[in-house]
This record gives sequence, structure tokens and C-alpha cells, in this order.
Amino acid sequence: MTHPHDHGVVPHDDAFHDEEADAAARHAAAHDPTLPEPPAHPDHVHAPGPPGSSVADDAPELLRLEGLEVHFPIRGGLLDILTRRQRGVVRAVDGIDLTIRKGEILALVGESGSGKTTTGRVVVKLTRQTGGAVVVDGKDVSTLWGSRALRAYRRRVQLIFQDPYETLNPKHTIGEFVIEPLIVNNIGAKEERFQRALDALDAAGLRPAADYAARYPHELSGGQRQRVVIAGALVMDPELVVADEPVSMLDVSIRTELLRLMLDLRRERGLTYLFITHDLSIAWVIADRIAVMYLGRIMEIGPAEQVIRRPRNPYTQALVSVSPSPDPPAPGEREARTILVGETPDAAHVPTGCRFHPRCPLAFDRCTVEEPPLFDVGEGHKAACWLAEAGPLDLPVIDAVQAAGGSEVAAVEAGVATDVPA
Repeated sequence: MTHPHDHGVVPHDDAFHDEEADAAARHAAAHDPTLPEPPAHPDHVHAPGPPGSSVADDAPELLRLEGLEVHFPIRGGLLDILTRRQRGVVRAVDGIDLTIRKGEILALVGESGSGKTTTGRVVVKLTRQTGGAVVVDGKDVSTLWGSRALRAYRRRVQLIFQDPYETLNPKHTIGEFVIEPLIVNNIGAKEERFQRALDALDAAGLRPAADYAARYPHELSGGQRQRVVIAGALVMDPELVVADEPVSMLDVSIRTELLRLMLDLRRERGLTYLFITHDLSIAWVIADRIAVMYLGRIMEIGPAEQVIRRPRNPYTQALVSVSPSPDPPAPGEREARTILVGETPDAAHVPTGCRFHPRCPLAFDRCTVEEPPLFDVGEGHKAACWLAEAGPLDLPVIDAVQAAGGSEVAAVEAGVATDVPA
């Protein structure tokens, strides 16, 4: 029996399609301020618990990262390895601070090499940090290593990998894959484990669960395999799920169903997500807050609507401006886009000052020598940009010609001093 969602057939749901149309209108308005103000996100998108609720400002904190650093040593050869001599470090994550409240979805967005996946691996204790702290429910788990301690921790924190083809063992049945975490953690008797696996498969949308439990990975479609991976995380009944690009390898129609499933699971099970993605439009649809990473640092963080509608960092603005828009420009007009030039710098040779300044179309002298902190621009919205220091300012959209040469004009027009402080 196949799952209709995983063959490109999406059941008709007027309410859900209306929500998608509304999302398209909001996305278009983010690119064109002349468009009328669209309604806010539908309740089901930002609603943990019962429908219509939202993440309260005083919701308890579940996860906190304090000055997190992950630096990988660079060694030249066997001699360097034997003598533990290093010739430098790759600053994959370079001092970030994040908090996630219970029931919240925080999207971590960035290009390849930004450090977002490394951050997620640290949270699930697959990678050791070299600095900073990981705090869960008020307890520092930074030094939590060893099989017994990690087993207890991973009952609460689970990971959904990006590639279900690599995650599943082709020699194991689906039931064996989902049951394995229970065996490793010595949870329940044989009958209880099997029932929990069936319940997890059912919750992931694979019905009848007993039928799927007897199958092998090669008998399933890509979307079904990703549902199996989700079931493997659900079977542990976690509180926090780190989802690393969970829909990036799927067709658009299947992505929609998987995202909706994740939202439904949040309401039904009270899950909290750290949602890692390179796709800003997906982050905007599913997340309560968005954190934008670049070269190991947080460049901007805030409520999803604020970050998308009024980005305060030129890097975020560039990502927003080149996102696909459902509405084409009027005849004879072109969409305003920020075209970045050059490649992301090597994390082993991070530029001085603001690490984005070599590609930033708005960079001025101060950006090259002094790294900006995260400035509070209101309503829980922060941006690491000297242009944001003066408060909530609208960043001008720079076209390709200006982007190729950079400009101090925009900074002057925004009323921000471009001189390096004495």
C-alpha cells in the first residue's frame, strides 16, 4: 500500500490551499512595500498545543547556547597528526548565542559552510564544542559525554537527518530501524517496543503501520523514507528535535505534506524544533523565529515576519530579495534584487571586522576593522550590522551594478557615520 502524499498527489484541502495562497501574498509583499498588508500567519503555523494558541513570551526556556564555538584544527600531514601540531583552525562556529523556548520552532538559515549543521550536531552531542556552553532546561550539558549519560540525554533530544537514503540500513526492515533506538537505550520489553514503533510510524503518516514495518527501504519512495526517519526520532518521545534540512531532497508537493506533518506533531506532542535549512522561504513558513548565520556567526535573529518583511542586515536582505516570488513584476519593470558578488570566505581565514564586508554592497570603512555586535532593533529583533546601530532603519535595495562596486552612499543616506572611531 502506498502513501498518496509521496507520489505527488496532495489531497484537496481548501483551508490548507487558502493558507498557501496567503503565504504567497505575504512573500510578495515582503519584496514590494506598495502591496497591501497581508494577514498574519495562519494559526496552525505558529501554534504549539491547541489550535489558535501561540508560543507565549514567558514560555520556559528549553535550550540555550552561550558563546558556542567549534574550531577544527588544520594539520599538514601525518607528522602534524602524530605531534598534535596544528597550522591553524577552521572556525566553523565562532561564538553564537541562541535560545529556544519550549514549543517553539527556531529556523537556522544560511549558505553552505555557514556553520548551521555543525551547530545542530553540537546540540545532539555528535560534535564536541571547543568553547561556550550548551544548556538544556537550565542544566549545562557541555561536558556530558559517555554512553550512559548520553543515552539519557538523547531520549530528550533527537535528530532528523537530511538524507534518508544514507540514514536507513538497506538490510534492516523499517520496523527494525524504528525499534533500534529503544533497544540501544534499553527501553521496554519486546512487545512494548514493537507497539511503540507502530505508534511512531502511524504518527509519521505511514498507515497501516504494520504493513510498512515489514518493508525494506528500497520498497519505499523518497517521501516515505523521510517519514520513516521522522518515526525513528518520534519513537523516543523527545522534547527537542533538530531537523537538518529535512525536506531539501524532496519534491515540492511532498515538502508541503512533510512540513504540515511536522507542524501537526508539534501541536500533538508539544515538540520543539531547531529547523536547519538553506531555504529562507521554507523557514518563513514554518518557523516562529529565524536566525540567519554567515561564516560561523549569527547575522540576524528575530520573529519570522520581522526578519522577512524588514531585514536589518544586508546579508539577510540579499537572501530575501533573491527568493522566488509568486508574482512577476509589471511589464517593463524588474524586481529589485541584491546580487552578491564573490564566494563565502574560507572559515580558516575569516575577514577582519564584519565578516560579511567583502561581499556587502553597503560596506564602509568601519565594517573592515570592527565587528558589529547584535543590535536590538525592537520587538525581539536583532541584527549584527553597523547600519542597525542607530535603530530600526530601512536598508536600501542595491542593484547588481552597485553591488559589484560597493558604496558608502547608502550608509550616509541612512544617517550612519562611516568614519572609524578614534
